[in-house]
This record gives sequence, C-alpha cells and structure tokens, in this order.
Amino acid sequence: MWRVILGWLFLPVFVVVFFTLLLVFHVAQVVALRGGGYEIHKKTVDWLLFCLLKALWLVGGRVRFKAQLAQLPTDRPLIVVSNHQSMYDIPLLGWLFRRWHPKYVSKKELATGIPSISYNLRHGGSVCIDRKDNRQALPALKAFGEYLAQHGYAGCIFPEGTRARDGQVKPFKPQGFAILLKTMPTAVVVPVAIQGSWLLQKYGFKPIPFGVKLTCTQLPPIAREGKTSEQIIQETEAAIRAFLGQTLEPTV
Repeated sequence: MWRVILGWLFLPVFVVVFFTLLLVFHVAQVVALRGGGYEIHKKTVDWLLFCLLKALWLVGGRVRFKAQLAQLPTDRPLIVVSNHQSMYDIPLLGWLFRRWHPKYVSKKELATGIPSISYNLRHGGSVCIDRKDNRQALPALKAFGEYLAQHGYAGCIFPEGTRARDGQVKPFKPQGFAILLKTMPTAVVVPVAIQGSWLLQKYGFKPIPFGVKLTCTQLPPIAREGKTSEQIIQETEAAIRAFLGQTLEPTV
C-alpha cells in the first residue's frame, strides 16, 4: 500500500518530466535529422532513451542491465527477441543495444500521436505494421529485414504481439520473427528477458507504484546452424521462459 501512496505523491512530477522530455526531444530530433542527418538523429534518440530511463528515479524506479555485449559481433546484424511487458521495454532495448543502431517492429498505431516516439518510429528506420493486414505487414517486414541486413543494424521484435500485463509471457506469434530470420541469414539471434516492467503499468499509470525495479537481461545467443526457423523460434521462446521461470501451457 505504501508504494501506491508514494506513487500518487510523486506521479505529478514524473508526468511533467516525462512529457517534457518527449516534447523537447521531439523538436531536437526534427532539428537533428534535418540539420545533421542520420548519425546526429541517432545520437539524439540515444540521449532521449537515457533520459527516459533516468526519469524513473522520480518514482523510485531502478533499472539494471545484465549483459555480455562483448560476446556479440559488431560486424553482423542482430535479431533481438524480447518478452514484452510495458512501453518502457523500448528504451530498455534501445539503450542496451545502442551500439547496433536498434530498430523496432511496431504496430502502426504508435506511428502517430506520440511526441518523439512516433517521430523516431517513422524516421529512424523502424517498421510500423498493420497487424490485421498481411498484405501490408509481410512486405514491410521483408523490406525491414533486408534494410537491417544491409546496414548491420539490430532489429528488435516482441513476438508476443502485445504486452503481458501480468508479467506472464504470452505464446510467441512466429510470423514476423520468421521473416527476419529469412531476410537476415547472417544475423545473430539474441534473446532478452525483461522483468518488472509490467509493474509500471499495473494500475494503468494511476499511479506508478513507487520503487519498481526493472531488469533487462541479455541471454546467450541462439545458434542457427542446422536449424529450421521454427526450431530457432521455439528455442528462443524456451530460453526466455526458462530464465523467467515460466513454462508454456500446452494447447488443448
């Protein structure tokens, strides 16, 4: 109960800072992209992600990264596969894998209406898909994978397709992941397990419980040699579930 009470007390400050960051960095992104091009825009987005993560301090939040990035090649693209718990999963992955210029598979609804976030999705190299329209989504994902492979960037995907509001991993939807595997044959598949992020939205931000601890853990890469896409997808999901201590319920 005390976490909820403190959450209400500190929420107004957090909200003001959070939306101020989005507005300020929206303008900064526009100026950076028009005046300095891709590289300056990318650095601006990195600072946005850093500030958004630090803003959690205002509600007692703490972020911890557990990763061995030195084990990952810098001359090959990555397919970063993570469970999905809240909107803060994006800055977690974006900051952790910033060396690989992370891009995202996002639903089209996020491409408009959100300062900074929507602008970066539209202009930063990510792909926004209509999950109800395969004629739009499948070619867009194919082009996205080819773009990542060409530039050696990281593609971040949440195969659950929607947030797990209780922290329980939903069954993976394999289609988008499979397309990236096909269009990025040299990419390293990196599973990531996110913990605690769902608690930020436990009450729909009314309030944010005080003192939430977020942990973002990079798991060992999944070997691709001699495996089908289906096997790689299943192994990736199993690795994330095993780390989180969750098992996939059998379908009836």
